[in-house]
Amino acid sequence: MRFEGRHGVSPEERAELQPIEVDVELSLDLQAAGVEDDLARTADYGRAFTICREVVETASFRLLEAIAEGIAQELLAAFPSVHEAVVRVRKLHPPMQGTLAYAEVEVRRRRVG
Repeated sequence: MRFEGRHGVSPEERAELQPIEVDVELSLDLQAAGVEDDLARTADYGRAFTICREVVETASFRLLEAIAEGIAQELLAAFPSVHEAVVRVRKLHPPMQGTLAYAEVEVRRRRVG
């Protein structure tokens, strides 16, 4: 998924919209959804997309880690059947004194309890 957001350590970075890419893996039991062919029995990826977009586009974070953490927590809250969320966040062409295609972080969060 690709969005634009105002994220970065410096105020100058946060002043401009920057391309942010997000990958998500959700772990859950899919047997009932597959047998019943019922969207209510799985994690709706349209809703997951909307959650990711809202986190990236409506808030301003200093760290990629904070974006990834926010997305993971929102996904776990939205989908009770998900027991693990893996979220990768990439900032494309981050401002540095060298050439860098992207900076990326990955968080893996499991439901507690």
